[in-house]
Amino acid sequence: MKIASWNVNSVKARLPRLIDYLKESSVDVLCLQELKVVDEAFPRLEVEELGYHVETHGQKTYNGVAILSKAPITDIRRGLPGNAADEQARYMEATINGIRIASIYLPNGNPVDTEKFPYKLAWMDHLVTHAADLLKSEEPVVLAGDYNVIPQDEDCYDATRWEGDALTRPESRDRFRKLLNMGYADAYRTFTPDINYTYWDYQRGAWQKDHGIRIDHLLLSPQATDLLGNVGIDKGPRGQERPSDHTPIWIELASNP
Repeated sequence: MKIASWNVNSVKARLPRLIDYLKESSVDVLCLQELKVVDEAFPRLEVEELGYHVETHGQKTYNGVAILSKAPITDIRRGLPGNAADEQARYMEATINGIRIASIYLPNGNPVDTEKFPYKLAWMDHLVTHAADLLKSEEPVVLAGDYNVIPQDEDCYDATRWEGDALTRPESRDRFRKLLNMGYADAYRTFTPDINYTYWDYQRGAWQKDHGIRIDHLLLSPQATDLLGNVGIDKGPRGQERPSDHTPIWIELASNP
């Protein structure tokens, strides 16, 4: 079972790239972030024609997450539990073939001297609490998405460039580590020590210079980690015409026994 995560940075603007990826990647489940459309405006027919079920949690102009799956999608939850007051569409989860899968678009948090940074930290606190609850099921769980966290200095091309940024602030990294310390595995780091990125800014020739950062992650519960067979980052979509500034990251899991 191949599961991927991709911040498409506007599903309408990136629809040709999305269709190409679904055709070429053989992905079974694709978690999308930053749709920037309401549910009714998602290009559902184009995706369903490729054999995918579609579930969305959209918002006009901003945010938005979705889960696309070749297999039926059940037990769908929209919104992060314990955070009912949040009006931003940043989280949804569902069960597919016995695996609980979440699509996450975590707040950026910049500028750090505004209300955006406390909002990011509070959102992460809710995520940590819910992630702990998910572990109690003792079922495979995949928390996929754009975390807007650079876990370690080696996950960016130049650590000094990101010093003081919300993506590297100790408070952000500490909450990310809490997820790991409670038992979730960073799939990419677990499988390979290679330095690779998932995001390159549109400015200053970042893509051409490979000035990237790794902020898109797939965190796996112990039961999901036991099924992990492969992991990778598909750079191809980032080099195409009118790309997202992110590129897909994926895992392959063995069948859930």
